[in-house]
Amino acid sequence: MSVIARTKPVKARLGRSDRTWYSLWFWEIDRVLLVLGLVLISIGLIAVAAGSPAAAYRLSGGSFQMEPLYFFWRQLGWVAAGLPVLILCSMMPPRNMRRFALGAAAFFSVLLVAVPLMGIEKNGAMRWINLGIGQLQPSEFLKPFYFVTLAWLLSLPQQDRDLPVFVLTGLMTALIGGLLMLQPDFGQTVIFVSVWLAMVTVAGLPLRRIGTLLGLGVIGVLLAYLFYPVATTRINGFLFADGDTTQVDRARETITSGGLFGAGPGAGEHKFHLPEAHTDYIFSVVGEEFGIFACMAIAVLFLAITIRVFRKMIDEEDSFTILACTGLVCQLMLQALINMAVNVGIAPSKGMTLPFISYGGSSMIALCAAFGMLLTFTRRNPYLLRSPYIVKWNER
Repeated sequence: MSVIARTKPVKARLGRSDRTWYSLWFWEIDRVLLVLGLVLISIGLIAVAAGSPAAAYRLSGGSFQMEPLYFFWRQLGWVAAGLPVLILCSMMPPRNMRRFALGAAAFFSVLLVAVPLMGIEKNGAMRWINLGIGQLQPSEFLKPFYFVTLAWLLSLPQQDRDLPVFVLTGLMTALIGGLLMLQPDFGQTVIFVSVWLAMVTVAGLPLRRIGTLLGLGVIGVLLAYLFYPVATTRINGFLFADGDTTQVDRARETITSGGLFGAGPGAGEHKFHLPEAHTDYIFSVVGEEFGIFACMAIAVLFLAITIRVFRKMIDEEDSFTILACTGLVCQLMLQALINMAVNVGIAPSKGMTLPFISYGGSSMIALCAAFGMLLTFTRRNPYLLRSPYIVKWNER
């Protein structure tokens, strides 16, 4: 008699019928948006590997006493630390993520206040707090959590129209801008103010008030030019070629020297004359070694992320989600736009890093948290959306 062995059917993993937490996350997450972010991070590692020898050479006093790939290996470690942050943030329900962002914004605001008291100075600016094992830049971490906090505040008029949220958020942003100007960090101030303006516009601020704010912004830039030495120096150098324009000139020479297809990995020579080849001017290094087409591909990736997020927001009804995604994606895109504009010579130098591409520990981990939150707020449960009787994902 033959015995027929019965085997227990194997449950398909990551199938639509699988209700495990990781399967639910996989089907709810915007996988296209996730892939775009991971591609940027991968390109960033290649770019830091290209810029690391130039930075090591400069910091070694014109020699290779420092390991040429020193910054690449460190960046690899920061990516390894940042990716779990990205995934964990993307797995949190939106309501829990909002609560966490409120607490984190308060915490990093306190650290920002503490920077003038216990911060360390580097390259003429005091923006970092020494933790012993590394340096933390509070403003980098504050940005994404602050914009989610703004989104929550700006969504409150749906419950009570008498709340002065526009004035309140404006005063909060002005206070943060003042603290940043003391460091000094004019570039980050521009990011905070510009993103706040974009968010209040989306929140429904009347056009007349928006025009007034734009006028005040122009006045603010003029006052910064007249009374803020850092802004005066950089604007004069950009508009009138007054003072030292070496950084901008070298960046332009570097990015154009590679032509359309670049000199090849490791073959760049102009990068050794850049002041910050692994951070502020890494876009120029990409242009020299991989060509203008590679620079265009990076710009297209950032544009694709923006379009993807706004496309997801077309059918969104929750005002908090719309505002949070607006703030997070505007932060990412504006920072990228400023960095690329500086590298090609159409904007004054601001010391702004290129998101996911430039070297930096605080920047990488904070950006991973921001991108993880963006993935959280763009999550869509295909099962919940089919039924009008089940609570929406945003209310979980």
